[in-house]
Amino acid sequence: MNQLGLAAEQLAAEYLSQQGLSIIARNWRCRFGEIDLIAQQGKTLIFVEVRQRKNSRFGGAASSISATKQGRLIRTAQMYLQSISPTPACRFDAVCIDGEQLTWLQDCIQAN
Repeated sequence: MNQLGLAAEQLAAEYLSQQGLSIIARNWRCRFGEIDLIAQQGKTLIFVEVRQRKNSRFGGAASSISATKQGRLIRTAQMYLQSISPTPACRFDAVCIDGEQLTWLQDCIQAN
């Protein structure tokens, strides 16, 4: 991963920690893909996608999370959940960084 990506993930992790979340894993990988951050808020497990763009001129960071990427995130999260018991309540969030603007989108990806 490049330095900008690592810096964005570090910024996101620090921001989420300041909001009361506990970061329990970074860059969790399996054959389906990677989850940037896995956090916990109370009893809820949160899978976090971190996206960064220099500016929002071409749709911004949030619009870069394609349907294909969302599917990979869901499959990867399912693999992670197979390794823990009992299965907790879960959600998918995104931390989007457009230039200097950080936005935390909660429950923004729906797993059917």
